[in-house]
Amino acid sequence: MTDASASTIWRWLHTDAIKPWQQRSWIFQRDPDFAEKAGRVLDLYARRWEGRRLHPGDFVICADEKSQLQALGRRHPTVPVAPARAALVEFEYRRGGTLAYLAAWDVHRANLFGRCERKTGIAPFGRLVEQVMTTEPYASARRVFWVVDNGSSHAGKTSIDRLQCAWPNLVLVHLPIHASWLNQIEIYFSILQRKALTPNDFGALDELAKRVMAFQDYYQQIARPFDWRFTRADLAELMARLSKHEPQLQLAA
Repeated sequence: MTDASASTIWRWLHTDAIKPWQQRSWIFQRDPDFAEKAGRVLDLYARRWEGRRLHPGDFVICADEKSQLQALGRRHPTVPVAPARAALVEFEYRRGGTLAYLAAWDVHRANLFGRCERKTGIAPFGRLVEQVMTTEPYASARRVFWVVDNGSSHAGKTSIDRLQCAWPNLVLVHLPIHASWLNQIEIYFSILQRKALTPNDFGALDELAKRVMAFQDYYQQIARPFDWRFTRADLAELMARLSKHEPQLQLAA
């Protein structure tokens, strides 16, 4: 027991060297070819492929799915923001179902494509690819590089064979496992979430889909290529730092 006040105890804990309530998430590097696979994608962002500059007729597309978007209809109407008062969003809601948003982003030309689907999968992703690859300049491009993660809709050599059979000028490039942070479409997904989907107050899936597509149309009008600065040199530095900690991480596991 102690007579110290709560604020005093907080100060003691705050200055202590050990803070057991703090934690950081981490995950082992599972892909032995992480640096090689990540480097290929970083080269594409820098307009290089296999040691050569990209041709003017080459394009780089980043694509992924934003799945399980929920329509949460609030039980009482949201009260809009007012002077000296934040918006008021009802805590209780009714579930209106989920949908998936699939999108593709031209890294160097800031062209954005997207579509809402009931669910993810090979067929929905194929429709996104068709949406892009039947549109100029991609339909007649020399090569169109598609940067994707290892989701089931586009994973493995099977997906490479399937898509390149349908679109001979398409080159599918897989990121390493657990490297979605290197996929530029994730930047747009973050913008969409913050600007258009928060707070979640959609009475039905149609309303949610309309918001997603309306924001896509708006963003396309103002879009600029992202100021991507993470390079192969940064990757090498990161891998070197991780290698120094690898023995300790393995011991902890």
